[in-house]
Amino acid sequence: MKILYILCLFCLFLSAAGLSAQTRGCTDASAQNYNPQATVNDGSCVYTPATVTPTASVQLPAALTESSGLIFWNNRLLTHNDDTDNSLYSIDTLTAEVFKKYALTGTINTEWEEISQDDSSIYLGDFGNNSRGNRRDLHLLRVNKASLLNGGPIIIDTINFSYSDQTSFTDTGNDNTDFDCEAFIVSRDSIYLFTKQWVSGKTSVYSLPKIPGSHIAHFQFTLPVDGLITGATYREADRLIVLCGYSTLLQPFLYLLYDFTGMDFTTGNKRKLSLGLPFHQIEGITTCDGLTYYLTNEYFSKPPFVTTPQKLHTLDLLPFIGKYVDVQTSGVEENFLRKRGAIYPNPAGEEVTIFLPNELLPVRYSLRNQLGQVIRCGELTAEYSSSSIREIPSGVYLFSLGARSQEILTIVR
Repeated sequence: MKILYILCLFCLFLSAAGLSAQTRGCTDASAQNYNPQATVNDGSCVYTPATVTPTASVQLPAALTESSGLIFWNNRLLTHNDDTDNSLYSIDTLTAEVFKKYALTGTINTEWEEISQDDSSIYLGDFGNNSRGNRRDLHLLRVNKASLLNGGPIIIDTINFSYSDQTSFTDTGNDNTDFDCEAFIVSRDSIYLFTKQWVSGKTSVYSLPKIPGSHIAHFQFTLPVDGLITGATYREADRLIVLCGYSTLLQPFLYLLYDFTGMDFTTGNKRKLSLGLPFHQIEGITTCDGLTYYLTNEYFSKPPFVTTPQKLHTLDLLPFIGKYVDVQTSGVEENFLRKRGAIYPNPAGEEVTIFLPNELLPVRYSLRNQLGQVIRCGELTAEYSSSSIREIPSGVYLFSLGARSQEILTIVR
């Protein structure tokens, strides 16, 4: 018994020693209060104010004056308007031209404010236009991706919800509630809402199941964003969320959440970046690789002072979050395609195929033009992946795997 007692004390000592070895603090070297001795991020990092300016901006078509949400899907951007129009629009990442229009027949767009996705479905948030706090028909539409592509009937179901802490639905007057919402993300098993709080200038996070039916959106925590949140994009593998929004004076910003634990976004780094786009009502945001981001703004006019047309913007966030995005896949070395993989035919005309050994899958890829603009990006998951390139102009492009392996792809017709 005495030996057992001594062993227990020894185990407790080792456990305590292990806990004391962990130092909590700011682990981001780019922060003002970086602690090089910290081994556990406690979410306390403070950053020097910074502004990011788009690398490119192009005007959206007249059909998309109220583009309010954005995702990267099927090698293109997918967006929608936020009022009455019940269609989705597939647009080109460079020109913003509409490639295809998907009419969601039988649905009603009361106020579609956001779009998100998982592997099998696209989600549309019909929960906007609630600046008075009295809207009761809050819901999301879940659209089956396969049915959207096969040309048959589109499968759509509904996820209804109400906020767990909203007890009154009395009309508060315009822009006078904290229960408006224009942003959400989808994780493996849940939907996370980010509210647009007119009174506090903060955003509260609520969670609900991503299955059809009626649910309670449960309050999780509040983030001090100091503005109105209007869009969100999420990369689960990188533990990275980027929110977009603007101030009451229409000065847009990004709010980065990264290096958090689980789904508690308060445990990681929180950094606000100003956008060099004054008087732009930024509403939609997405990314294809975690570093290149696309944003859209609605048409805005306040004569005679300012008129801002609807636009698509491209941003590079590599300087801010590059080391937190896993662009380098283990085992993919420089010149890998020439040694162990293959991209063919090259030069290519109508279609290209990429071969990769199974042990290196999945792996991220990107295709860029000579200006460095991303034409396509995504993730390769099969040994042989074929893709149509008919709509890509003839020219010389850079195909990349991870961060180091690169190959010149020539398209000739």
